[in-house]
Amino acid sequence: MDVEQLVERVQGLQAQLESSPDSATRELADQLIAAVVQMYGAGLERILDSLLEAGPEGERIVAALPADRLVATLLLIHGRHPVALEQRVQDALDSVRPYMESHGGNVELLSLENGVARIHLQGSCSDCSASSVTLELAIKQALEEAAPDLEGLEVEGANVPPSGGSDSVWIDLESVADLADGSLAAVSVVGRELLVANVDGALLAYRDCCASCGAPLHGGLLLAGALSCPECARSFFLPTAGRSMDDERIQLEPVPLLREDGRVRVALAQ
Repeated sequence: MDVEQLVERVQGLQAQLESSPDSATRELADQLIAAVVQMYGAGLERILDSLLEAGPEGERIVAALPADRLVATLLLIHGRHPVALEQRVQDALDSVRPYMESHGGNVELLSLENGVARIHLQGSCSDCSASSVTLELAIKQALEEAAPDLEGLEVEGANVPPSGGSDSVWIDLESVADLADGSLAAVSVVGRELLVANVDGALLAYRDCCASCGAPLHGGLLLAGALSCPECARSFFLPTAGRSMDDERIQLEPVPLLREDGRVRVALAQ
């Protein structure tokens, strides 16, 4: 059973418990859960203290523990995560920076105070049509995984509409994980036609639709990051959010894509 399944099972059991009509049973179960958590927390602290007292090798083991998501969650629950919150936030932003840079932008951590991170979106990504999705999905997803104990997020330099793509979900795209450099792939995901391109080793995703004539793009020519529409021959530069190379008012519709731990995922609105 993987981490997600374990979390879902715990949440499901908790929901069943909370729906019990017997208040005495709910209270007793809550006390039992709290006692078990405290017991495991005390044991975890003793294990970590013993490792740290063992010297450099023990310190190396402790530092490597957060690489396992389940162990990292337990360390966070008991306040013993060896990596400071600010470093985990910075690592999360570093993980999505390639996606931001591929769309002509960047993200910078300005400050972290009282558990609230203040970040700044830089470059063209702060005003492109996909900025809201990039912010609320790519960055939020990375922060939730690396720093679930973060209490808040404030953003500067972004033009984000109220909806912000919050109803979007991440979907796996296994078929393009090994897409060769300079290649294109047309994929259908929950009824949406997408185009995925590998440009200098970076995977970029767009709606498979020319922003000029509306024709599918997967039959076009991709050369040095520039994709030509097979129908109208207009070219779009994929590394800069798919903007037209002869009319900056026209651009393709980017789709957020994350590539980590061998997985490829895209975010689509529900």
